[in-house]
Amino acid sequence: MKKLPLFIWAVVLLGFTSCQEKIDPNPVLTIEGGQIQGVQTPSEGIVAYKGIPFAAPPVGDLRWKGPQPILPWEGVKIADAYGDAASQLTWDPESFYGKEWQASGSVPFSEDCLYLNVWTPAAGKLEEKLPVAMWIHGGGYREGFAFEPEMDGGEDWASRGVILVTVTYRLGVMGFFSHPLLSDESPNGVSGNYGLMDQAAALKWINKNIAQFGGDSNNITIFGQSAGAGSVQSLCASPQSKNLISKAISMSGGGLGSRPGTPLDTAQVANKKLMDFFEKTTLDDMRTLSFDELIEMSQKYADTTKTRVGWSPVIDGYFLNNTFSDEALANNIPDIPYMIGFTANDLSDMTKPVNDFAALRAEQSDKPTYAYLFQRQLPGDESGAFHSADLWYVFHSLKHSWRPFTAGDEALSNQIVDYWTNFAKFGDPNGKDGGAWKPYTKEHPEFMLLDANGDKADLKMSATPEYKGNSFSR
Repeated sequence: MKKLPLFIWAVVLLGFTSCQEKIDPNPVLTIEGGQIQGVQTPSEGIVAYKGIPFAAPPVGDLRWKGPQPILPWEGVKIADAYGDAASQLTWDPESFYGKEWQASGSVPFSEDCLYLNVWTPAAGKLEEKLPVAMWIHGGGYREGFAFEPEMDGGEDWASRGVILVTVTYRLGVMGFFSHPLLSDESPNGVSGNYGLMDQAAALKWINKNIAQFGGDSNNITIFGQSAGAGSVQSLCASPQSKNLISKAISMSGGGLGSRPGTPLDTAQVANKKLMDFFEKTTLDDMRTLSFDELIEMSQKYADTTKTRVGWSPVIDGYFLNNTFSDEALANNIPDIPYMIGFTANDLSDMTKPVNDFAALRAEQSDKPTYAYLFQRQLPGDESGAFHSADLWYVFHSLKHSWRPFTAGDEALSNQIVDYWTNFAKFGDPNGKDGGAWKPYTKEHPEFMLLDANGDKADLKMSATPEYKGNSFSR
């Protein structure tokens, strides 16, 4: 056997090395801040990136300021652990949701919380241009985090060809506190809405960086549930973010007329009274307070003055000029496909607000709006299709639940993930060729009813979904 010349071996080895580089399932990526590498998941071909910073830590002098540029790092960051959850009160393990989610008491909470997580089947493949979905968790703008057990669906979404990004944002007093002194120091003359600004910063990060993960920066769906759905609506209403959104899903967040909005001046006056009550009259005074001290003060103030204390988005004239409903009525929200719905035992009957929004969009646009009602009565107790029950299904995370789910629940969950990911891909939950779920129109004002029957999913269209009332106590 003749020996090959040395230069031929060199060419062979170079080609082999080049091939290896091309098929590396977990390459080092270069993004804002530096280089990063993910971790391979149990699902073949799916790489997860956990704890990617999308802004500077909002601590110290950056508390109660809009998100600032990412602090660069040296070397290759191995993205194998979630960032901290936002500062919040720890769940009561004996509460309804404490038991339902079986949340771990070891979850770290801190002000340094501006991190996101990515699951992709196309790491480093810039030519793939896969659709992207950004998830915004709920929790009343005061609690929750992006990696709760019921939201563990990155592998399922990515295996269907949709890159999933989950986002953590500032909550409660850290995320939505407004005060005249904060407005005075702000370059925009406003304060509050920091949590919404965080979400918008994450959306902008995706737009700038997702190509490295194989994603299409021009095909971003945002979706959220409860306060996350309210956040979706706010991002669609905001001049700071609405032009980056390709599709939107609002889950259990109401619809037209659901969220009246608090004027900035009203919120500022209330928060100034709170701080004046404790003689905290400078920004230094306020920024040196710990999260626990701020919560203790708010509780003492509420008890003493019989005044309700809470923090949520405000109409500030910068991030939000008007409520989502006002902007929708003015046809001043993105002209994109929408999906909107709620659960049969939700916190309230959202039939009319959802109907009204879907009917308005059908009148204003040729882009479809799809309405749904999740009505599966969850097995294991009498709580029914409660607020947030659908999360187990949207993320196919049934394995994390204590409930005795059936083959029908498994089928329903797989169908729902198909619907949601198809919507992210095509703007149609059925897929590119259409199907049983028809868009809401004037001629056919119908909802898709999502249920399970025996070992199968039970799916049908209905013009009059039945709200069964709230059947549990939070």
